[in-house]
Amino acid sequence: MATDTSSTTSTQTRRRFLKATGAVAGGAALAGCTGGSGDGQDNGSSGNATAGNGSGSRNASDGGGGGRTTNDQLDLINSTVSSFDPIAASDTASGEVTTQLFDGLMTYPNGEVPVTKLIASGYEVSEDYTTYTFTLKEGVQFHNGTEVTASDFVYSYERLAGSPNSQAVADILDSVGIVHETNSDGSYKPNTLATEAVDKYTFRFDIERPFHAALQVLSNNQFAAVPEGIVGDIEGYQGRMKQGEFANDPIGAGPFRFGSYQSGTSVSVERFGNYHGTGPKIAGVRWQIIEDTSAIYNYVMERNADVFNVPTAQYSQNKATIERTDDKGRRFGTYGPLRNGATVNYLEVPSLSVFYIGFNVPNVPTPVRKATAYALNQGTVVDQVFKGRGLPAYHYTIPSVYPGGPDAYEKHAKRNYPYGYNKTRLGKAKQVMEDAGYGPNNQFTLGMTIYQSETWLETARLLRDKLASAHINMEIQQTQFASLLEQVQKGSVDAFTLGWIVPWAAPDAFVKHLNPATSDTSARSPESYTNRPTDTQAAQRAISAWKKIQNNTAPTKRAKQARNEAYVTMEEANWETMASLPVYHEVTPRFWYNSVDIPPFGIAGDYKQKFNQVTLG
Repeated sequence: MATDTSSTTSTQTRRRFLKATGAVAGGAALAGCTGGSGDGQDNGSSGNATAGNGSGSRNASDGGGGGRTTNDQLDLINSTVSSFDPIAASDTASGEVTTQLFDGLMTYPNGEVPVTKLIASGYEVSEDYTTYTFTLKEGVQFHNGTEVTASDFVYSYERLAGSPNSQAVADILDSVGIVHETNSDGSYKPNTLATEAVDKYTFRFDIERPFHAALQVLSNNQFAAVPEGIVGDIEGYQGRMKQGEFANDPIGAGPFRFGSYQSGTSVSVERFGNYHGTGPKIAGVRWQIIEDTSAIYNYVMERNADVFNVPTAQYSQNKATIERTDDKGRRFGTYGPLRNGATVNYLEVPSLSVFYIGFNVPNVPTPVRKATAYALNQGTVVDQVFKGRGLPAYHYTIPSVYPGGPDAYEKHAKRNYPYGYNKTRLGKAKQVMEDAGYGPNNQFTLGMTIYQSETWLETARLLRDKLASAHINMEIQQTQFASLLEQVQKGSVDAFTLGWIVPWAAPDAFVKHLNPATSDTSARSPESYTNRPTDTQAAQRAISAWKKIQNNTAPTKRAKQARNEAYVTMEEANWETMASLPVYHEVTPRFWYNSVDIPPFGIAGDYKQKFNQVTLG
């Protein structure tokens, strides 16, 4: 029996769609260039571009003083809110709010890994790693005053698996893999989830096979506790609230209780005085809802912000002074002066993300895909387009979780990346095209569809100009993110720009998107959109490697070693095919005034950070 009683502990998931403004996302987030290094988080999608309305300037004359705060309230910006129901709020923008409202068994402390216990006071894992038994803290209260018990978790997990409102069914049924039955159509059969309230404070469930990242996935908001029977959207419960009522007036057990919501304008939460954990130390949090990046920047410059982001368009590298880098790769320093004269604190945190150019393989011949890879200089794109706020990507997996860590990532890329590490190889691009029969009078026309993003537009233009000498005529098309996603899902584009924000810190959360067997856009639930054939040698190596990963999911050293070998195989198989061309890994920025004391967030993301330890001075 593996047991944890200390204060810390050391799949296939539903894909989460993250609009560039943070409008739609959940387990593995499909991201339209969100990020501090791009321009999605320029609009505050993950709570970095944060400001508020407040009234009464605090230290407004002091360049590093602060934004506007009323009654000890943290003022932030968010781009959008889809729902406050944790099983329905699947985007990172909404996730920042639901993180404050709901608690689960485990948590990412300040968005960091490893995860730690929250409502759980301890847990045990069976010797075969398939049974998890959690002991709950006694006396934990929901915001309505009732006590959190094991029955609440049974109900909450059943809603996650069986509610028609759930946007994260695969997170519980596939990623964690809790034992369950299915109907003839393959859908979940209600009330068959292998969960149990052993007694009032003991919650148990069985999973189909070991999963090394189970506790990480359980730490996501969709696994949070809600009062048993609060909504009647699953069999056996009438519900005390209608789904719409609960989604807009939620009841959780988090450090803050719901305050108010004005659609398209603002949302607020208030201190929960009976919180079972630390704090909260502030009276509440208010998010002003703004999508336009220019409007956000102007709002911030008017000192309405406590914590915020500077959009890429307004960001200047020479204003950032990095003073130290910690052992987690986070960079700390200052930034300024801003347009309003202030110099503020600055933080950069690598995130669980990869942003890439995807190819619809049947539409784009192999020489064209490889020529594009030869022409792309990831380092130049990060430096010139994203102004240094990112990491050049040569693998799908980010450096910090790549097998062996950042040094191994760099060493493998330098030695083995076939298209040029931090360089453009236009001679090779031209050669590979001419070897395939292309030339000045026989150019290939490549349609590149991007969503509305200045950084991706600039990246596409750089590529277009370079590829012209390699007999490729790139035609750039810009569209709304939702439209791009629809076209990509239909397989109706040649090439496209997207990104993944993954739900746990391990390579399998990344490389599962490189499995050719799950890339068919006509399938029910593809993991990627490249329509990659499965009959090539590279594809077969990738498919075999993924099977090896799936056959070694236990949290043991032996299984981890087998997975690590397979991860590298999948990365190299993608290089050979070049169905998905990695461009950069997001670095999430945060700017804040001296009047705010906010802990740094971790690799799991700022939207997973609870604000109960924030103080304002």
